[in-house]
Amino acid sequence: MKDFQFKKKFGQNFISDKNLLIAISNDANLSIQDEVLEIGAGAGSLTEILSGCAKKVISFEIDKDLQAHLESLNLKNVEFIFQDFMKFDMKELENKFTGKYKVVANLPYYITTPIIFKFLEEAKKVESLTIMVQKEVAERICAKPDSKDYGILTVMLEFYGNSRICRIINRNMFFPAPNVDSALINIEICPKYPTIDKHDFFNFIKVCFSMRRKTLLNNLSSRYSKDFLKNKLDEKVLKMRSEDLSLKDFVNIYEKLN
Repeated sequence: MKDFQFKKKFGQNFISDKNLLIAISNDANLSIQDEVLEIGAGAGSLTEILSGCAKKVISFEIDKDLQAHLESLNLKNVEFIFQDFMKFDMKELENKFTGKYKVVANLPYYITTPIIFKFLEEAKKVESLTIMVQKEVAERICAKPDSKDYGILTVMLEFYGNSRICRIINRNMFFPAPNVDSALINIEICPKYPTIDKHDFFNFIKVCFSMRRKTLLNNLSSRYSKDFLKNKLDEKVLKMRSEDLSLKDFVNIYEKLN
């Protein structure tokens, strides 16, 4: 691996510190009965730890220049897939697991949010995600109402489950070092409102946050008529901004309008 040329287009920042890698697997609460999905095997350092903690690991790696190295690790319970995870069919992937599975990954920063939403919108069997993301993304995910970080990502992740920041990781723990610090977050998938159409609710939330400084009345008028909104919702609610509302507030408003 010493002659490996890191590729910026794949967002490659590897971790080699064994104590940190073990801490990541511990934060994922893995047992020898668990099946695990890893996205971005890189040099295989985390893959080796996961292999020793879990029953089965499926690991994606988009960079085929790493294939020979990864296969040389001879990890008997690991299946490597050298493809772009975002282009892989979720149903085909989940058929590879016997039941529920956990995601553990050091995600490429440039594609963190699309990967998270791919699981939220398409996955049927995912139990949890323990993922390394930019510190600022972690803060957005775990933000509280009435804060600058609170937004669509916060609301939708709370809709789908429970999120927490496990640890902050200094940028110098990676090679090559990125320009920002990271955070390991754990997202437990447990939908709080299973009877609500998740795709329609997501579109509703996007409309609510379409212009952050505008009131709900202004934002929602692109989806509903103002007369309808004034008939269904209190004037006080319509004057509020989305950043001031909790998930429960959004659900109450959504159910009144639909």
